[in-house]
Amino acid sequence: MIDTKEAPAEVTATDDALQVVFHRHYAKPIEKVWAAITTPERLADWLAEAEIDMRPGGKIRFNWNNGAHTMEGRVLVCEPPKAFAWTWTLDDRETVVRFDLKPDGDGCWLTLTHSGLSKTAGQGAGVRTGWHAHLEGLGDAIDGKKTPWATKTARQEALSSLYPPLPA
Repeated sequence: MIDTKEAPAEVTATDDALQVVFHRHYAKPIEKVWAAITTPERLADWLAEAEIDMRPGGKIRFNWNNGAHTMEGRVLVCEPPKAFAWTWTLDDRETVVRFDLKPDGDGCWLTLTHSGLSKTAGQGAGVRTGWHAHLEGLGDAIDGKKTPWATKTARQEALSSLYPPLPA
């Protein structure tokens, strides 16, 4: 059985878009969490292979599962170690992925917000389970441990019951 203990996303809708928000606490220094969400070596451990020009306007590229899926966007915000955001085109819509970090004692809170998503079925619909499954590997990535792609896929399938289908 795949562990899906983390809280599901908060999903809100506007007239034309969805926004998903995840809150996670990590018992690690904010600098280690920052490194896991911004350095290619750590991103490859939990999300995807990455190339990043770490400045507003810089390019960001992701490659999942040996090139089965790719994405190119641009960095919008880079404020170490507090905020990192980039664009991501899904369903012909420019969406925004944003990570906000806040220190909390010996650890930190991470808030992931993905906004501008399509309200109907499409690639945006899988964002909820996709981010949830990937975030379950972030804790290991902070310590330099890679989550295998098969584990991410199994987690995403196990999480589907937490996220009802979007209308077509």
